[in-house]
Amino acid sequence: MAPENPLALSSSPARVKKRGAGEKDGSVSPPPLKRKAQASISRNAVASFFTPVSQKAKEPITWTERSPDVDSPATLLVAKYAPEQDTSAARDHVVKRRKIAAFDLDSTLITTASGKRHADDPADWRWWHHSVPGRLQKLYYEEGYLVVIFTNQGGLTLHPDPKSKAPKTLKNRVPKFKQKCNAVLSQLGIPVTLYAATGRDIYRKPRTGMWTEMKSDYDLLESDIDHASSIFVGDAGGRIAEPGAASTLQKDFSCSDRNLAHNIGIRYQSPEEFFLGETPRPFTRDLDLANFPFLDEDDAPVMKTNDKDIILFVGPPGAGKSTFYWKYLQPLGYERVNQDILKSKDKCLKVAAELLKEGESVVVDNTNPDLDTRSQWVALAREHKVPIRCVWFKTPLGLCEHNDAVRSLNKSLNPEARQGLPKLAFNGFGSRFREPKAAEGFQDVIPVDFKFKGTKEEYDIWCRYWL
Repeated sequence: MAPENPLALSSSPARVKKRGAGEKDGSVSPPPLKRKAQASISRNAVASFFTPVSQKAKEPITWTERSPDVDSPATLLVAKYAPEQDTSAARDHVVKRRKIAAFDLDSTLITTASGKRHADDPADWRWWHHSVPGRLQKLYYEEGYLVVIFTNQGGLTLHPDPKSKAPKTLKNRVPKFKQKCNAVLSQLGIPVTLYAATGRDIYRKPRTGMWTEMKSDYDLLESDIDHASSIFVGDAGGRIAEPGAASTLQKDFSCSDRNLAHNIGIRYQSPEEFFLGETPRPFTRDLDLANFPFLDEDDAPVMKTNDKDIILFVGPPGAGKSTFYWKYLQPLGYERVNQDILKSKDKCLKVAAELLKEGESVVVDNTNPDLDTRSQWVALAREHKVPIRCVWFKTPLGLCEHNDAVRSLNKSLNPEARQGLPKLAFNGFGSRFREPKAAEGFQDVIPVDFKFKGTKEEYDIWCRYWL
């Protein structure tokens, strides 16, 4: 049988001599296969070109990026899945869904198929439980819930530094994450929006930035939402390990999902509770803000007992030292010396000496954790023949981190526009700290336990979980 390969046709002498009627000598017709390919491509291209945009098939998933403010790079990745054949999504714009069912992604809706803790392959996933897709479909189609996903994805960087020497595998994480989410949302098959926080800013759980974006996307006011019926489901619930060597129930790595639900004001459940109907397990928080209620009182823990003196603050960053100064000591006429402003300890000592010469009393608003640092201030007091008192802020480090996050992420509570501090700043203080004693040369040491100082409106911001 004659070969159909066009290359064989052009190389066979017998076939070359066999010409069609009217064909000139030496010419060879183009291979039939090539003519077919050209015709097929042309038809598709022409059809696509002349098809109105409104009639073209739309991608069911659209990806966008968001920034926490106009001066910052994008850190929030958003995927909106809208099946084209679904008409209920269009109705959502007419009749708002007031009940919100929000879910974490990893270890809540999906887990790795390989058993690894973190998947490298975008195909390495499976449903956390076989009931997950059906349960979410029921929430949307039968129970009238708006379904959304809030996930922290700190391993992703949306816009890496082009000069970075990070491995190529790290730079490819975003496309792989998108590929996995495309598969997950497509299999789920209901209109849903996924929010992935890649930075450590206002979007990261338990902070409520993703919730705020969701309300804007669906044109919802806080008053529109049925908080009593809404829910957040996630595996980070602060659950403690079950006692006993044979137990497989381990401690949760975090309490961020439970704390997000608290911040929003909706109910929290673990995946085991929501999908499997299991009984809630005991949980604990490293920092329980219920221990720090709002107190509408104005007691003054420090009184001025000398005509002129130095008050030395001792306490970690975020302990409330500056707030304490502005509320209690500035009204008494104390001048403030602060290293964040003056940039060096030597400059602080110089400015303090100048103020003392002018007859002013001075507050040293620095951390002053160790004996060596404090001894320099004691020596300065002796040089100028004035007493020195110590105010010791006994604020726990975890609470200090919380205060620092509240301050850096809320402009209304950050009059000096301070940037958030790394954890190293708190750990560094803890490693250097030595409890201050009167024997160091202080007239007295006044311990101060933390109490929130501010208005009820400010307290409502402060008493959310930010870490």
